[in-house]
Amino acid sequence: MAARDPVCGMPVDPATAAYSVEVRGGTYYFSSELCRDTFVEGEKIAYFSMEIGLESDIPTYSGGLGVLAGDVIRSSADLLIPMVAVTLVNRKGYVRQRLTPDGDQIDLPDEWDPREHMRELSRRVTVRIGDANVAIRAWLYDYWSPVGGLVPVLFLDTDLPENAPKDRGITDHLYGGDQEYRLKQAIVLGIGGARMLAALGIRVGKYHINESHSSLLTLELLKRRGMDEEKVQTHCIFTTHTPVAVAFETFPRDMVVRLLAGEIPPTLLGEYIGEEGLALATLAFRLSRYVNGVTTAHMNFSRRLFPGFHIRAVTNGVHPHTWTSGPFRDLYDRYIAGWAQEPELLVRVDEIPHEDIRHAHQQEKQVLVDYVREKNGVDLDPLALTIGFARRATAYKRATLIFSDLEKLREAGRRGAIQLVFSGKAHPADAVGKQEIREVHNAMRDLEGEVTAVYLENYTMDLASLMTAGVDVWLNTPLPPYEASGTSGMKAALNGVVNFSVLDGWWIEGWLEGTTGWAIGPGPGAPASEAERRARELQDLYSKLEYLIIPTYYHRRDEWTTIMRSSIAKIAYYFNTHRMMRRYATEAYL
Repeated sequence: MAARDPVCGMPVDPATAAYSVEVRGGTYYFSSELCRDTFVEGEKIAYFSMEIGLESDIPTYSGGLGVLAGDVIRSSADLLIPMVAVTLVNRKGYVRQRLTPDGDQIDLPDEWDPREHMRELSRRVTVRIGDANVAIRAWLYDYWSPVGGLVPVLFLDTDLPENAPKDRGITDHLYGGDQEYRLKQAIVLGIGGARMLAALGIRVGKYHINESHSSLLTLELLKRRGMDEEKVQTHCIFTTHTPVAVAFETFPRDMVVRLLAGEIPPTLLGEYIGEEGLALATLAFRLSRYVNGVTTAHMNFSRRLFPGFHIRAVTNGVHPHTWTSGPFRDLYDRYIAGWAQEPELLVRVDEIPHEDIRHAHQQEKQVLVDYVREKNGVDLDPLALTIGFARRATAYKRATLIFSDLEKLREAGRRGAIQLVFSGKAHPADAVGKQEIREVHNAMRDLEGEVTAVYLENYTMDLASLMTAGVDVWLNTPLPPYEASGTSGMKAALNGVVNFSVLDGWWIEGWLEGTTGWAIGPGPGAPASEAERRARELQDLYSKLEYLIIPTYYHRRDEWTTIMRSSIAKIAYYFNTHRMMRRYATEAYL
């Protein structure tokens, strides 16, 4: 069976290959001596992220940050960017959600066995955490692109017999435990991850810190480079995803000194601990040469919050092939050859006949209808306007906004049938998020017989693929300015699904009223009190649904399909991780 050269992507026959290398327990084959030497000796981009979403069966992600990290890995492999990724194994996952009929969330561990998905590496490193030397191993997951690119992903694990029981559990829970637990995880990820790369002989040219959880790696680099800040800065890239000041976590001074004194000299620690403690984000800002937010609006916010730093905007995207449904992949393959590797070609979607687009969408919609029937016992009408909403259940996402006035929602439904499909998990400690889920269930019960509505439990990457391809309208109602980016609407657009969203995050850049979808509420910077903003949001939500969306969907089918095509041509062509990674490669990695 032919293999692929992980450097250039050329097919290689292992039986006749002249060049091969055994690395980390695997054998890799090369088409040339140059490719072999580049693989062995070339510098890598080390991408650090607390969560990474590669498969639904590897539950090491909680939401958009981790799923984006997975898409970064996929596009990097497609584009042959020499990357290695580092994360934690999170053996008990984030949370597996079960819902009672009343909408009460039952939190279950989402345990998984890394042996079923990856292989253990023999190398060990240690970090000093408090008074203990904590041993760390790594599990290797090789992500291979269909075009032959390879990105190795290292999952760090402290569940080793030589560690004390409390330390064996450091890599158990994604975003679990108390503040001390989270700082220990940051030590393992940042310091332990940097050491693991060195122990494996991986030469790193740049360290990409995806959110601040791993920013302690900068202090490890300072120790290696004689405390020279400028040298460290040239090697570090920091992408912040945090949209509000209160979301930047600060660890108390005494906790930081107690847990890190054995690793970081007190004099060095003292330079970076403020009066209130150690803010990992501030550390990353200070010690990174290239810093970016994830949308233009988020960049502007970050510049106001951190005025002393040069912050750029690299707007997020999604991996085109992963988030495009089977029917639309077939359609694009037929009419737009090469779209998966060059998604900007999707601007040519006007070459696809309306009836083909409608047929592809209807195929995927039927898949969602069948899934809802199987899981919830509810029969959706495959011809009825179906609105989807799925994201983390937390206060600022405002899953309940559409249910603010049930009578107006009923009135809209009398203009044409509406179906609502919701999903999303709350963090186990987020009581407000859990209450949101209960309130959605209560509203759905009140609408029974008039508006069909379902809540699908245990939102995963697989369910996200199903929903973003199978609904007609993708609803997003965050409280501005709390949405740094958001990406689910980008996934929807790849499948011709139309966005209906509050103007926040990425939608500020993707929105063309009536062309790519519709806006809810005032634009950014519009002077309005909280009460005025909410009144405008509700007015737009119900009036546009009743007088624009429903009539267009049911009575102006060609116009609706034109909007579907515009969503693909004007959103999917740009809001993808291929474009995003080319930006990082040319501006930050070179």
